[in-house]
Parts: sequence; structure tokens; C-alpha cells
Amino acid sequence: MRVGCPREIKNNEYRVGLTPGSVREYVAHGHDILVESGAGAGIGADDNAYRAAGAAVARTAEEIYARCDMIVKVKEPQPDEWAQLREGQILYAYLHLAPDPEQTRGLLASGVTAVAYETVTDDRGGLPLLAPMSEVAGRLAIQAGATALQKPNGGRGVLLGGVPGVLPAKVAIIGGGVVGLNAAKMAVGLGADVTILDRSIPRLRELDDIFNGRVNTRYSTVEALEEECFSADVAVGAVLIPGAAAPKLVSRQMLAGMKKGSVLVDVAIDQGGCFETSHPTTHANPTYEVDGIIHYCVANMPGAVPVTSAHALNNATLHYGLLLADKGLKALVDDLHLRNGLNVHKGRITNRAVAEALGYEMAEPKTVLAA
Repeated sequence: MRVGCPREIKNNEYRVGLTPGSVREYVAHGHDILVESGAGAGIGADDNAYRAAGAAVARTAEEIYARCDMIVKVKEPQPDEWAQLREGQILYAYLHLAPDPEQTRGLLASGVTAVAYETVTDDRGGLPLLAPMSEVAGRLAIQAGATALQKPNGGRGVLLGGVPGVLPAKVAIIGGGVVGLNAAKMAVGLGADVTILDRSIPRLRELDDIFNGRVNTRYSTVEALEEECFSADVAVGAVLIPGAAAPKLVSRQMLAGMKKGSVLVDVAIDQGGCFETSHPTTHANPTYEVDGIIHYCVANMPGAVPVTSAHALNNATLHYGLLLADKGLKALVDDLHLRNGLNVHKGRITNRAVAEALGYEMAEPKTVLAA
């Protein structure tokens, strides 16, 4: 199969869908790889590194979309990109369709077969292609929150870890999954007073054991959310419903009870955000203020550390990418977990959460693949 990797064009996105190391693996499986010139610049991999790995280098993205059977990306295709996709082509990337009806319409119109990293599953019920970026985003959330909390950046002027004789900042983490766990590790490491809220008692027990009493755990109710957000200096939104739009857990009305200059970091913004007042921002202009509360809502947080995140992402996506390249659509028929990643096929929505979020009729993946 001819596999293409275009340069990412989303604002301040420096990751790359295929590292030179991944290219070597595809080439070893007998595939032809075409990489856009400059695609790896953000991770320090120049065109010669890709040539040495066995790839050919294309001057333009248009050449890749026109010639390749499978497109491997990081972020969702932008309008100029989805217009170049076509039926019979496989797109393998993060999509986050539930809060993005415009992209969804573009992919449906193209006829492409779109496999979303964020809905591929594993035997343990996890999301293995989302997990590494959730780890990165969770850790970055605390760095971002600590920076936004500084007075010159509009924050309260509180040091996350405090100093002897002065209390540390309070951090509320809403959601105890991969993002929440990694955010808590960073916040605890910096000396903050940390509380994790979740609705799973077994998960709260796990977190209590992991941190051995160094974080507070609390069952998430409306009352608990209000109390923790009102007392927090930084609140991290880390709630995920696979494939679906994130629930709005913090209303605008609740902002009135929060400390002026406190910070909301919405890691769920890719799925629409879990704060009512959230809207996507970029690394170029990451924060804004609503009712005296600073919001950090960057939609591609791991793009800020592309060397770390691109390699972590490739480690996770390589296995399933090779299955798709080796077997084509048969890989989706044969592998349930990869089939769970199928979101769009020949003009049909094939993921239930996406269909419900956007008001489409869901097509059974096996049925449309067989047809």
C-alpha cells in the first residue's frame, strides 16, 4: 500500500503522523511511504532523515492526497484537507467528530474511510491510542495552570507549591482517568493541595492507593463540584466519554463563586469542553477571561511538546497503522478494537456516540464494511 504523511497545518501543531522510525517499520512491511517535505521539522527530523528511513519526499500535500491509499495524520483534517480526501482512501488520525459537525459533513461528503485514534479500544476497555496524549495533556495541564495563575498572566498570583509558612495552591481535578491521574502526579510533585473528583468509587479507591493519602479523593456530585471549584486556584477538566461530546459540568453561574484570577484548564476541549464557558484556543493565544476567571482551552495541548508527544503517539499508533496498511479494510473486519475506531465509511457514520451527538443515523460497521 502507498501510505502518505502530510505536514500538519493546524495552528501551532508541530507533531507528525509518522516519525522516521515508524517509516522504517512500514517499509519493512513492504509499503511505499510518501512524506510531505518539512513534515518532521517540528521534531527535528529533516527530509533526509525520512529518505534514509526509506520514504519518498513530496513537495506538496496535494501530491500525497492524490497518490496515497492511506493518510496518516495527527490532528483532524482541516477544510483544505478534507476536500482532497476521496472514497477508497483510509484516513488514520485523531478526529474528535462529536463537537465538530462541519468536519463531519466534510468527511461524509468525501466518501473516505476514517479511523479515529480516540475510539480504538483494547482488551481492558481502554483507549490505547488516546492514552499517551492524555498522559502528556494531563501533565501539561498543571504547567499551563501554574503559568496562567501568575499575576502578569491575569491569574491570582499564587505559587502552586507555596513556600514554608504560606499555604500551597488548591488544585481540583474533575475526572480520575488518564488525564486526571497524570495531572495529579504533576500537581502533587509541585507541592499543591490536590483533590480528584470522580463518579467511580472503585477508581477513587485506586487513586487513593496510588497516592497513598497525598491527594484527596471525592465522589463527584453537584455540591462537591461547587465546593471544590469555589475553593480551587486551578481546576482541571479531565472528563471523557469515548467518542461523545464532553458533559458541561461547570456552569457559567458557578464562576461567580470562584476566586477572581483562578484558572480553569479544559483538557476535554477536543470533545467540546466540560466547562460551559469553554471555547477552543491555540498555543499562540492560549487563555481568555470570563467573569474574572482565566480559561486555558488549547485544543492540541501535546503539540507544544512535539518531540515527546510525536514519539509517544507513534509508539501507540504503529501497530494498528501497520494492520491497516497490510490488510486494508479487512483489518477492520478482523479486529474488533480497530473496528471501534471506524467513525466514517463511504458517507455513513459508524460510531454510535458520534451519531447520537450530531443527530445522524448510525450504520453498523460490519454491515457497511461487508457492503
